[in-house]
Amino acid sequence: MFKLLLYNGRLITANGILEFAYCYMEDGVIKQYGVGDIQVSEDTLEINVANKYISAGFIDIHIHGGGGYDFMDANVESFLGVANTHIKYGTTSMCPTTLTADSEHLEKVLTVYEQANLHNSKGSKFLGLHLEGPYFAMNQRGAQDPKYIRNPDYKEYSRIVEMSPHIIRWSSAPELPGALEFGDFLTDRGIIAAFAHTEALYDDIKLAFDHGYRLATHFYSAMLGVTRKNAHRYAGAVEACYLIDEIDVEVIADGVHLPKPLLELIYKIKGSERIVLITDAMRAAGTHVNKSILGSLHDGIEVIVEDGVAKLADRSAFAGSIATANLLVRNFLNNTKASFPEVIKMITENPARILGFAHRKGKIEKGYDADVVVFDDNIDVYLSIVEGHIKYNKLNFNSNES
Repeated sequence: MFKLLLYNGRLITANGILEFAYCYMEDGVIKQYGVGDIQVSEDTLEINVANKYISAGFIDIHIHGGGGYDFMDANVESFLGVANTHIKYGTTSMCPTTLTADSEHLEKVLTVYEQANLHNSKGSKFLGLHLEGPYFAMNQRGAQDPKYIRNPDYKEYSRIVEMSPHIIRWSSAPELPGALEFGDFLTDRGIIAAFAHTEALYDDIKLAFDHGYRLATHFYSAMLGVTRKNAHRYAGAVEACYLIDEIDVEVIADGVHLPKPLLELIYKIKGSERIVLITDAMRAAGTHVNKSILGSLHDGIEVIVEDGVAKLADRSAFAGSIATANLLVRNFLNNTKASFPEVIKMITENPARILGFAHRKGKIEKGYDADVVVFDDNIDVYLSIVEGHIKYNKLNFNSNES
């Protein structure tokens, strides 16, 4: 039984920040937290975090890669490579995310997920797969490979879902033929239906909401706002997200995808309850390259990396971010009026709720999984802990614990 005590920190809770606080973990769960001193047994590893912040671990529900790896490589090494990269930036849990591909490729990713899960001892924990595509609107494909984009096919998606119990969410364009039935199918099976890469207008999203679509994938990206047809204007998916209170929105707060005024607008309308910060990171995250591949190394798309983001070679569209979770927190905090606890909620409590883990992840709370991150005022990460085990350590102490 491993026992760990973090003390002399600023502990971020839903109600505010506790000064001179501690967090005691035992057997993989949070046993106690508070202010001041605590008596622990001699076999406890005690760490003075020297007034750094103690927070629940970051949860990234939309991530493709990092450290030179992509989940679409469909091998165990790449799965572990992504997890081992992002743990350094405070991501203690993640949803490996696919791109548009043929059925054979997607099914291989599903198989590798199970294998990688068994060997993931050093990185961010996998909470379930996010399938992004292939059921998208061609005109809103962004950097998704057009040759794989298609309409929902019951035989295909039912086979894929039957094949793996690890699919936790699926993003598609809800206006496509068969997409509403697809939403019902997912919802009936406890899989989160999200809308993405879509030409849907307000009425389409309102209808899709009634068929289970409750999450906007990378809000604003690859979706319509107010649209004019001849003399008339129509509200788009963006306005639907604002007007339907129950819709959660993913926000890529990398400082590039969404400018400051939009971050301010999203926060002002949706508030801290319905925003979830995501990296949407591709394989160049956590590296210093200027060229990379979006998707599989075998048949992915060549991209350039400049201005803090990945772009298609012709610069016609972004091709994923190179952000890490701590950067999202820093940017949203610096560019909106959201409080520190509110921003942390967007990358801890909110994603945990969306994924169905609100009862044990996303908070510093007694009985919750001991997923904890320690960082400084610049949101530079010094310690990442997954279920009570130290996975990343940049503090000045020695530990053989893993």
